[in-house]
Amino acid sequence: MSTRHRFALHLVAVLSCCVAAAGFLPAQNPQVREYPVTTANSQPEDITTIFGYAYFTESATAKIGKIYATGSVQEFATPTPNSRPAGITAAPDNSSVWFTEARVNKIGRMTIDGDMTEFPINNIYADPIGITAGPDGNFWFTEFGGNNIGRITPGGAITEFPVPGVGPATGNPELITAGPDGNLWFTLYNGNSIGRITPSGTVTTFPIPTPDSHPQGITAGSDGALWFTEHTGNKIGRITPAGAIVEVDVPTPNSVPDGIALGLNGSALWFCEVNGNKVGKIEFGVPGIVETPVPTPNSSPVRIVLGPDAFPWFTQFSGNKIASIHE
Repeated sequence: MSTRHRFALHLVAVLSCCVAAAGFLPAQNPQVREYPVTTANSQPEDITTIFGYAYFTESATAKIGKIYATGSVQEFATPTPNSRPAGITAAPDNSSVWFTEARVNKIGRMTIDGDMTEFPINNIYADPIGITAGPDGNFWFTEFGGNNIGRITPGGAITEFPVPGVGPATGNPELITAGPDGNLWFTLYNGNSIGRITPSGTVTTFPIPTPDSHPQGITAGSDGALWFTEHTGNKIGRITPAGAIVEVDVPTPNSVPDGIALGLNGSALWFCEVNGNKVGKIEFGVPGIVETPVPTPNSSPVRIVLGPDAFPWFTQFSGNKIASIHE
């Protein structure tokens, strides 16, 4: 038996019949559909879905975009110009989307009708990036520059919790998601760790085995674990609620994996490859990673979400498009 086959069998055992070995599988001829964003050079970044629509941030033009299943786009300017909206998430009641404004240190809320409210963060170094709805009815966000995890109530009251063990501009919390254990989980881009924060604010960090991996995206899987991407590690990682980490190599070298999301019925995970210009798929119970090229060259796919039509939708930061992938 070859070394590669022995490694594959070992990883299958570790992941308990989840995804297993590193490797490349032929694409199943999925179709990528691309839709241009109305404003040129908008640099669409993050994406979420509510009520049959996808909403996304336009980081370069300070707008929130709304895309219909037909591909038509509607845009809404943030009240503060040049705000650099970054992360976005849907409210559990589907009444609004909440987003971070990295350049002006604010959290924004937009109703489905387009009405916006902004809530300032009392920290000039905050640089908020990721945001997610928490299990406690609040919204949780990362402060990349402030090295804090923030919590904002639906009424706009903000509390900040420091990430211990690392100083400002060294830990750099990036993206955040709600975990299966009732806690919030986040990536520490320059801290080379995965963090966990309880709803009461207790933070624990878990180091990633690969040095200088620069973890980026993170999502809850259907297997009771969290899955994350490693920008420079070129790997997909899996961490249990207890903190045990296993990593899987991405087939394309220097692909810069970024956003990651759970697909329909929880059967697979989808992730974006910024430099690889591909979308990757990890199917639970099936060894290997399937990669699908994006038609637009150098489009820089970054964030991905299960879309309004039950297919994955993703942003193209450099391609200035929103795209969906159909199998």
